[in-house]
Amino acid sequence: MPPDPSAPAAYPAAPAPPPAAHPAASLATTLATLRNAWLQQRPGYAQRMDELERLATIIKAQREAIVEAINADFGRRATVETLAADLMVTLEEIKHVRRHLKRWMKPRRAPINALFLPARGEIRYLPLGVVGIVAPWNYPFQLAMIPLVDAIAAGNHVMIKPSEFTPRTSALIRELCAAVFPAERVAVIEGDAAVGAAFTALPFDHLLFTGSTAVGRKVMAAAAPNLTPVTLELGGKSPALIAPGFDIAHAAERIATGKLFNAGQTCVAPDYVLVPEAQRDEFVSAYLAAVAKRHPQLAGNPDVTCVINPRQAARLREWLDDAKQRGVAIRQHAPDDGATAPGEILPPTVLIDPPDEARVMQEEIFGPLLPVKGYRTHDEAIAYILGRERPLAFYPFDRDRERLERTLDSVVAGSVCVNDTLIQFGQHELPIGGVGASGMGHYHGHAGFLTFSKAMPVMRQARLNGMGLFDPPYSKLIQRLLDFLTR
Repeated sequence: MPPDPSAPAAYPAAPAPPPAAHPAASLATTLATLRNAWLQQRPGYAQRMDELERLATIIKAQREAIVEAINADFGRRATVETLAADLMVTLEEIKHVRRHLKRWMKPRRAPINALFLPARGEIRYLPLGVVGIVAPWNYPFQLAMIPLVDAIAAGNHVMIKPSEFTPRTSALIRELCAAVFPAERVAVIEGDAAVGAAFTALPFDHLLFTGSTAVGRKVMAAAAPNLTPVTLELGGKSPALIAPGFDIAHAAERIATGKLFNAGQTCVAPDYVLVPEAQRDEFVSAYLAAVAKRHPQLAGNPDVTCVINPRQAARLREWLDDAKQRGVAIRQHAPDDGATAPGEILPPTVLIDPPDEARVMQEEIFGPLLPVKGYRTHDEAIAYILGRERPLAFYPFDRDRERLERTLDSVVAGSVCVNDTLIQFGQHELPIGGVGASGMGHYHGHAGFLTFSKAMPVMRQARLNGMGLFDPPYSKLIQRLLDFLTR
């Protein structure tokens, strides 16, 4: 039974039972059902608008249930972070899409080469068919729902594979979708990594995956035999670069906000900081002061989000131990408030000048550990960034316009936010997507509509035209004309 939108569901604190496995044959049958339904009746403008409105309505009605489910999956998730990053941005995406969808769907006139006039050209935006979405655990609601919103706006049917690491949220997503969409329109598939592997091997018309770079490579390989187009929203080591002369205290404040949000479990979180060597220690002190101001307590603080599970916490502790064994200086904000945390809490930690061989400098951290590296010259810092794989996000802090423009012309990243962190992700008309090891393709707003549409070029030939000149036997007139045009 779908949920009553006016009656939020309750989710127990005990671990949810694992979802039943979906064998590959069952997944293929589900895909065939969705594709056949799409072929029989493609969703038009009115249907898309109605479904998006009803989706927004049920999200608002189930707000408390969503907050509770995510909180239970994390052990503790700061309510403000769930409301802001999972619910608000999803509802704003729906609002933005509904406001502009009619204009996006309208065919666009395209100019025709002068030699082919009076023919006319246009671009028509057609839905692709059935879109597959694989969502991660760090923002389990938003990163499933925003791609769904964009795919529905484009007129597709959708299959969603939410994360097995957030089972309560995944079950709630399934219930919400069942309350809004017919079973042959949207299907939510719960299951473990094996189910996910079978899911990504299906012959979708487009597949969007959000997750790690390592798994992204496997997803791309699984999609290759079917030539399934993929959008990969991956991660990587997103740098913050503090330019010479920038206010260190202000940079520390903004970087602390970006790093602490969701306990650092954000794909676009600042992963490491480059700061002028002479100001390195000043930044470390300012950063820890900013952390202490935001989180004077940890274990007993409802504003502190837990690390998602013991596996991720153990990974972070191993990386911290690796840095210690390499002699890296460590500074932590670890107040003892005498409370017991309901989940895994790691204290915000600064690692000072870790070597590139350290684990924290090799892989995306995805937690509250922050390497801080000093540099001698700004050009040296830029070279350091360019010598690594291209990041999903880049955070330059600089008031010198000329130098900032050179920086923006030099560093290729998935997205950039100048003098702040994270907020570029919530902008409807700034496409979100990686480059190279941090991903491929874009979505959000119009970019999402385009990703899940086929921009089909159409040329309309005029009744009277000169194409007959190109029919053999070729006349001297066409030979002279081509001779003139190719000289």
